[in-house]
Amino acid sequence: MSTDEETDFSDFGYVRLAAVSPRLALGDAHANARIHARLARTLADAGASLVLFPELSLTGYSCEDLFMQRELQESVEAAIARLASDTAELSCALVAGAPWLLADGRLVNCAFVIARGEVRGGVPKQAIPSSAEFYEQRWFASGEDVDARITHPVLGRFSIAPRQIFSLGPTAFAIEVCEDLWIADAPGNRHALAGAEIILNLSASPELVAKCSYRRDLVRMASASRICGLLYASSGPTESSKDLVFGGHLIAAENGLMLGESERFMLEGTHLMVDFDWQALRHDRARNATFAGARRPHGYAHIDTDIHAQPLADIHRSYARTPFVPDGDDLGERAEEILSIQATGLARRIMAANSKRLVLGVSGGLDSTLALLVCLRALDMNERPHTDLVLISMPGPGTSARTQDSVALIAGALALDLIEIPIHAAVSAHLENLGHEQDEDLVFENAQARERTQILFDYAGKVDGLVVGTGDLSELALGWCTFNADHMASYAVNASVPKTLVKHLIQYYAERHADAALKDVLQRVISTPISPELTSPKEDGSVGQLTEEIIGPYELHDFFLFHLMRSGFSEQKTRILAERSFAGAYAPEEIARWLALFRQRFFSQQYKRTTLPPGPKVGSVSLSPRGDWRMPDEVRPRATETST
Repeated sequence: MSTDEETDFSDFGYVRLAAVSPRLALGDAHANARIHARLARTLADAGASLVLFPELSLTGYSCEDLFMQRELQESVEAAIARLASDTAELSCALVAGAPWLLADGRLVNCAFVIARGEVRGGVPKQAIPSSAEFYEQRWFASGEDVDARITHPVLGRFSIAPRQIFSLGPTAFAIEVCEDLWIADAPGNRHALAGAEIILNLSASPELVAKCSYRRDLVRMASASRICGLLYASSGPTESSKDLVFGGHLIAAENGLMLGESERFMLEGTHLMVDFDWQALRHDRARNATFAGARRPHGYAHIDTDIHAQPLADIHRSYARTPFVPDGDDLGERAEEILSIQATGLARRIMAANSKRLVLGVSGGLDSTLALLVCLRALDMNERPHTDLVLISMPGPGTSARTQDSVALIAGALALDLIEIPIHAAVSAHLENLGHEQDEDLVFENAQARERTQILFDYAGKVDGLVVGTGDLSELALGWCTFNADHMASYAVNASVPKTLVKHLIQYYAERHADAALKDVLQRVISTPISPELTSPKEDGSVGQLTEEIIGPYELHDFFLFHLMRSGFSEQKTRILAERSFAGAYAPEEIARWLALFRQRFFSQQYKRTTLPPGPKVGSVSLSPRGDWRMPDEVRPRATETST
């Protein structure tokens, strides 16, 4: 059993980086070097393997014509040497900004990588802005074609060149400077394709109205398009405020996900510490055929910093218990979009098949209720009456009074006819013909499921209809369906909607689109225990077969499914993250038990997914054998485990 105290999260791909916007001594490189060293020691003690400072952080961005003074240039060289010496014992790398005069007379705006007391390299800014409030071309030359080998009496030997990738333990980073991120042909794109999983941006971005949100979106979307971690550090308010104000904005994003950002306008400085997951980034790059197939740039030097990811007893990031369900205000917008995708897929199928009716088996449970709501939208899109939807209830030996009443209430609230076809006699006759003598075993349960599917398809044939499937993504992952029964349909509208999301979609519909009568019955469905109802009810008439008591909580299984499929996490990493996310809700032993069952069922039930009917993909995780997930039916869990 694992606990956070016993776990080194760096073993699972996490590396901690810090961005700092320090209080600045404008034009005083020596004072700034002391400030940098002090902050680096503090952040290294907190587990940071790298500390990033803003553009021209050792002098200040707003020194203007002072950049051309030899006195400032010489002080920069001495300050870099001091910073390297003062941080030599730290187990972290530093990236700081400073001007550097090349031997050919060009002054470049440079980012210096310092580690183990040495300068490992310098990366010059390539895009030099000279419009509006920017006039950097007055002082700096572009570093796009710079390839300078530096031999310095104190700093030693290193290169100043734009195409350098630096190691950081098992992962690697590269650097772009401020405007390099904002241009059409951003160097960070090439850095990512060359193998940098983390991109650092040293910036001096002044604050203007609405620029903060633009900057945030730029960083987030750049991390998504590059499939990288992106750490951004901008100059703070102790720069000169003669014409501009700098806020000290620090931002971190990973593959489109915001990991954090700092407060702005902090005169005493601010910092941001985040943990990037290079394993997840590497997985996403490998599974993205467009990224994998892109032409790789040449001419990159790979520099060993001699810095390894520091051990991490915990991580500065959290994982939602329900990763398929968006938070807060996003839920309504997301729910509307999902329902529209489902309904549009079904509406197009109706057109293609020229079906006169939709045939839906309704049980009073979550999945068939969501499918019903989707059917109504699809009919509206095709300007067809709701009466073209045929609702069929098929009570059997396991049907409870509660769900049977719910079916009638739904039909009544929608003013739809309900056809009731009991299956007791048909199932009994079928089992008798088989010579089945046991009680309520798996054969007994499957016979009911297959009888219902037979009725639906035969009735659809009678009315020239299309059978709408109700099974959801979570059931498909677990194989919690009967092969060639509820596993089959003409079109499966819920095929990529996980169980935890199904409930929220129905709740959304109840609150936004339902009248009072329909809302009441939808709430009744939501509060009904999840069950296939294939064994007899209890003596009091309540549901006798509770799914989550048999196979485990769906919120756990959806968590497992998301991180297996979306991030490619190992069993051990998934378990440890689940322990953190569900602390206080499930004991570690319980999580381990249900994860083992999930993996056993996921791999053993692939044969059902291999023969899935068509259905719309609505999110980033799908198990369609024609799209996202193709796997041999014969694989077993032990063969898929990865060591850590």
